[in-house]
Amino acid sequence: MAHARDSAPERAAAWLVPVVRGALALVPSAVITFSQDHSPALGLTVFGAWAVAAGVIVGALAARLVADRVARWIFVGNGVLTAAAGLTALGLRDTAPGGVGVFVFTVAVWAAITGILELVAGLRARGRVAAARDWVAAGATTCLLALVYVLIPLDPVTAVGLLGAYFVVLGVLLLIGGFSLKWAASQPVGTGDAASGSERS
Repeated sequence: MAHARDSAPERAAAWLVPVVRGALALVPSAVITFSQDHSPALGLTVFGAWAVAAGVIVGALAARLVADRVARWIFVGNGVLTAAAGLTALGLRDTAPGGVGVFVFTVAVWAAITGILELVAGLRARGRVAAARDWVAAGATTCLLALVYVLIPLDPVTAVGLLGAYFVVLGVLLLIGGFSLKWAASQPVGTGDAASGSERS
């Protein structure tokens, strides 16, 4: 009983992590969509600013609100890696302003590492954590971004535009998943038990 009482606040507020993360993802997507400049320098700037903010904020939220211990540390680690990738991108935007390869390489390495880690967290937590399917979807989407960047030669406009499209898809997935968790948590806990009990009787 004590364990359930201690972990209940974490489960109830866990929806904040994907919702905040999804909202943060929609910001750079809007910047890229409405910007006429799709240069690698803009891509590094937008990705870098988002990654630093999202890494710190989402990492801190995950440390407090993700109940599963292994998943919690995976998301904290992803937050650190994301913030580090953002700082790297912001540093590279001035040293290699015209190179699409620098932009693609930076984003692809970040996407491959963090996507695989989130995919592992989701697959490991399936059947035990309500958000596991969302972790799998987000991780797979991020891995797909890395694969496209690595396997397909991209011009600067397409590469930066693809990052914006990724942020749109990720943001929508996370917002839907997060609010679904919130609505599920707001339902009376005893409702499902009572219904299943009446069916058994």
